[in-house]
Amino acid sequence: MHFSTLAGTLALPCIVLAAGLEKVANYGGSASKAEMYVYKPATIQPNPALIVVIHSCQSSASSYFNNAKIPWKQGTDGNGGKYITIWPSSPNSGTCWDVSSKKSLVRNGGGDSNAIANMIKYAITEYKADPEKVFVTGGSSGGMMSNVLAATYPDMIKAVSLYSGVAAGCFVSASGGVDQWNDSCSGGRLTHTQAEWKKIAEDMYPGYNGTRPKMQIWHGSADGTLAPQNYQEELKQWTGVFGYTMTATASKANTPESSYTTSDYGENLQGIYAQGVGHSVPSHLKVSEAWFGLA
Repeated sequence: MHFSTLAGTLALPCIVLAAGLEKVANYGGSASKAEMYVYKPATIQPNPALIVVIHSCQSSASSYFNNAKIPWKQGTDGNGGKYITIWPSSPNSGTCWDVSSKKSLVRNGGGDSNAIANMIKYAITEYKADPEKVFVTGGSSGGMMSNVLAATYPDMIKAVSLYSGVAAGCFVSASGGVDQWNDSCSGGRLTHTQAEWKKIAEDMYPGYNGTRPKMQIWHGSADGTLAPQNYQEELKQWTGVFGYTMTATASKANTPESSYTTSDYGENLQGIYAQGVGHSVPSHLKVSEAWFGLA
């Protein structure tokens, strides 16, 4: 796509980086070479919730962690030990996530989505995280991957709060290429019906009939990287999956702040559209935490 790691050993499963971020040297599985990092507050409640924080292109786990505009370190520290965070780091050139290849767009396909699922499994076992309180957030390419994870591993994730992404499968590569840019999708020209988007998501985990994560989708009206039409395509996808209509059941202007409109489509889907905001919409820690039930 457009847009210094430390070597680990089996004898030393975690390596502590600056400010408490730890690299997990071997989290299991044989999927992509995505790296796993974890951040734990000084005091952790028993069976904490787990939040997966997925970085954007031209970033990494450590740079995203240290970015003052990404509030999840502060959230981890300030929530009374209710949750820990894991920070995947992309193995791809330009550090975008692979949301284009079949490997990532199908369950257990061996791609980046599979690697992140393996990180979740590791964290549940190693840190005794509550498997019923696994949440995902991310921005831009991380927002795209958040949608893909919701489609490929719906049974592992309770809720998602994603910023400035695209629908799951929108970036699919006709050639099957890993981490490929899709101009039609990014430009908002790749559109489908609600039923078509539903099928694309459901085909990523064929035969699954269980519960699916609650989805909270943020996008800006002035996004010049991932066109605002992508917000509508995401809503079509998840209203289709949940069996909702595209007519909001409730909308609140200037919520959670001026020029933002929050629209509910059912108990499992919320869209937040930021008028005049570009790429990407800033993270809103407290609103995302509330969506996760962690406020």
